[in-house]
Amino acid sequence: MKEFKEPTLDERRLQAAKARQAQLEAARAKAPSKDPKFAERQTARREVSEARDVRARDRKAQRETEAKRKVIAEAEQEAARVKALEAAQKAREAEAAAAVVRKAAAEIEGKKDRDARYAARKARTKKK
Repeated sequence: MKEFKEPTLDERRLQAAKARQAQLEAARAKAPSKDPKFAERQTARREVSEARDVRARDRKAQRETEAKRKVIAEAEQEAARVKALEAAQKAREAEAAAAVVRKAAAEIEGKKDRDARYAARKARTKKK
């Protein structure tokens, strides 16, 4: 019976080099460039990629348009809000002015009533 012989370093290196060469040749044999339908698949992939890019550009343009529309709408809403606040302020000022006028009219009416009572009292005291 023969004794087991351990491979030497050189033998192991040679065996590894042969294995690498075999893998390389196998990979070259399976290279997609040698496949007859490779060009068709590559063209189809390229078309799909271009279509995807076009859709992405369309979506981006749509998002930008929507963002601009939103900014314009917000500006219009802000302008309407400011206009409404100004109108409310003018209405409050007009109401305050009307209240001052009503108060002044009430004071004048009150003074007239007081003067009339005073005159009536004076007239009564002169008759006696």
